[in-house]
Amino acid sequence: MTNNPLFFIALLPPQELQSEITQIKQYFSQTYDSRHALKSPPHITLQPPFKWSISDLNTLEQCLTSFTQQQNSFVVNLSGFNAFPPRVIYVDVVKTVELVNLQKNLVAHLENHLERLKNPSKHHNFTPHMTVAFRDLTRKNFRAAWTEFKSKPIQYEFIAHQLTLLLHTGKHWHIQQEFAFGQLEPI
Repeated sequence: MTNNPLFFIALLPPQELQSEITQIKQYFSQTYDSRHALKSPPHITLQPPFKWSISDLNTLEQCLTSFTQQQNSFVVNLSGFNAFPPRVIYVDVVKTVELVNLQKNLVAHLENHLERLKNPSKHHNFTPHMTVAFRDLTRKNFRAAWTEFKSKPIQYEFIAHQLTLLLHTGKHWHIQQEFAFGQLEPI
């Protein structure tokens, strides 16, 4: 691992739901030869990957702590599958006001408190999703998988009560730290 590894910030579902989504990722790996999504736990990306110095990790963690202390827990709904053709298939996340505001406020907080983290992602549309196949999914396998999954029902709900900072070790993404929201009861 380098002195400036990659990190990203996400919402992770509870462990039971992570296990179920991971089984879907494993199905894509075995059936459609798409393994890349298995390199990270199931998640909703709020802040895409960015480089950060290990020696300054405390600053980043303090920034995330101050942000999450002001946040309320809220319900997240997953409903059906969707795609970013021609390579990505994901579990669709319902785009609620609470989720959009969390992402927007996180990006603003990071930019305001961490000068080195300027955020090009704030200019892109936020499309919350949980990827189950991407990058290494061939166009041919995408078409076959999308035919199988586009109408497949899937419905989950969970309460988001923390943010997770993930660290790339060179091969996989691992949980570095979790930051609980200040208000754990959903509003």
